[in-house]
Amino acid sequence: MQYKGMVIIIMKKLFTSESVTEGHPDKICDKISDAILDEFLRQDKLSRVACETTTTTGIISVMGEVTAEAYVDFQSVVRNTVREIGYNNSAYGFDCDTCAIINSIHEQSPDIALGVDKAFEAKSGSITDSFDTGAGDQGMMFGFACSETPELMPMPIQMAHSLAKRLTAVRKNGTLPYLRPDGKTQVTIEYDGERPVRVDTIVISTQHAPDVTIEKIREDLIKNVIEPVISEEFIDNETVIYVNPTGRFVVGGPMGDSGLTGRKIIVDTYGGYSRHGGGAFSGKDPTKVDRTAAYAARYLAKNIVAAHLADKCEVQLAYAIGVAKPVSVMFDTFGTAKISEADLYERVTKNMDLRPAAIIERFDLRRPIYKELAAYGHMGREDLKAPWENLDMASSIS
Repeated sequence: MQYKGMVIIIMKKLFTSESVTEGHPDKICDKISDAILDEFLRQDKLSRVACETTTTTGIISVMGEVTAEAYVDFQSVVRNTVREIGYNNSAYGFDCDTCAIINSIHEQSPDIALGVDKAFEAKSGSITDSFDTGAGDQGMMFGFACSETPELMPMPIQMAHSLAKRLTAVRKNGTLPYLRPDGKTQVTIEYDGERPVRVDTIVISTQHAPDVTIEKIREDLIKNVIEPVISEEFIDNETVIYVNPTGRFVVGGPMGDSGLTGRKIIVDTYGGYSRHGGGAFSGKDPTKVDRTAAYAARYLAKNIVAAHLADKCEVQLAYAIGVAKPVSVMFDTFGTAKISEADLYERVTKNMDLRPAAIIERFDLRRPIYKELAAYGHMGREDLKAPWENLDMASSIS
């Protein structure tokens, strides 16, 4: 609130998050990287994979490091993934059957493998159990949860993901056959203090056939995408809706913009509502703590909120390459904790081993589960029964 003479100006508290569809160029790359990871894990659950993908008009390039007892037909995996997304017609500007594919995968560095195969603590004798593998890299990872939605996710990103999933669904099921795979959504939520009270702005941009008017697209998306997803209680006469605000979105996908694995890390997590350590997920096997520890941090934060120990919680984990135990564990409840954060730390760390191998076992991460997670967020994915969304620790720490 600001005072200007006798006029009182009340400033709205707004927060915005975005999502993208699986046909967005960056998400094509995430999907391909995770499809390749899944195929290696399907054949060899101990596969070490760090796979990245880039794409532009007419070409996909796959690169990275792999050590595995497996043979993967990269051409088939890549083309099938692009086909499933929906780029199966040259009229869309990108075609799964005619695009060029370059494979530059090579073996993982033996220097990295040294630390992952046997952790620093195991070499020194301070770890003697089976969870003796080291972290695949250094870094810090964040997990977050809050009481804004049933999934214990921030409302802006959860709504943006729901709109993006619905946008893809009405394209694939034929409800709106003129839609094409590329698309983005964005939701701005107004807050009263810490409580979300209304949707202030919705933005949807979707690729479409050239002969469809912007008026029809707007009418169809409001009826078939927005209204089924956004509850009436959050929409009012002042809610602003933008549909394809440039007026035209025919050229899309890799023809309209190049794509790269790991360039949508905020979409993958909490939509900017929480801090981020900077590491991407897709294409990385579970020995990479960028992925595994981020899932563990989400699990801890969600169970803390579900146990009513805090209304909002952020967890940071940090690791050193080749070392099993985290170098730091931090909890921030933003003043909402019902117990001291020292007590919170004691309860949580007593109930969960945060060494990478222990996290892998707890969540059974050496499975081909990652391609389905590559779009519409890795967190809050109760629809996919992601194990880090389970609330099985809440009763133990409450």
